[in-house]
Amino acid sequence: MIKVASYNMRKGIGLDRRRDPGRVLSVLGELDADIVALQEADRRFGTRASAIPPHMLAEHSDYVPVTLTDRPHSIGWHGNALLVRKGIEVEESHALHLPMLEPRGAVAATLRVGDTRLRVVGMHLDISGLRRRQQARAILHHVAAGEPLPTILMGDCNEWRNQGGCLADFGAHHHLVDTGHSFHSRRPVAKLDRIFASPHFEAVEAGVHKSALAARASDHLPIWARFKAI
Repeated sequence: MIKVASYNMRKGIGLDRRRDPGRVLSVLGELDADIVALQEADRRFGTRASAIPPHMLAEHSDYVPVTLTDRPHSIGWHGNALLVRKGIEVEESHALHLPMLEPRGAVAATLRVGDTRLRVVGMHLDISGLRRRQQARAILHHVAAGEPLPTILMGDCNEWRNQGGCLADFGAHHHLVDTGHSFHSRRPVAKLDRIFASPHFEAVEAGVHKSALAARASDHLPIWARFKAI
């Protein structure tokens, strides 16, 4: 079994408007996933430093950030980061350049979890909707051009509809896992955060993490899914 999660952590700023990386780490501990895709993991300006200081990740979590760029203070690319549980092998990782009107991107890694090799893509798509389908197609083109591997795609798709749009693009060759409503964390009414998987995986459990801590730590709740290879 492999458990994955996706979390728009809002640069560590909670609903109380405090930046609290320790609170985010506590939410990640509650999730207890093997692989986590983070959105808004880095600050947007200046050195784009990680909103979770790397020493806190090392000292207070079971996670290692996947190397994606040569920026010394960042753990992500346009805020997208991948965390893996210590002991998971990272064979390859890189940032994906997407068509955009605003800072958006995706990241990918080839991982080995036990006997399973897989590709994981983390993404944060256009909020305006003007480039969202182009971005989805760029991600899918990247996946199709690479090594044929079991694949999980996850992140904040910013898609308010329940069907069509980028959901149709991703859903053409990957199944959408029904995790539930994750936004807004105070009163979840939308499924902006999504997980898709190739036919190599079966989702045996999935949901939204609704702890009291998660409800305060960001305006999004984390989503998760547990897969078995088939």
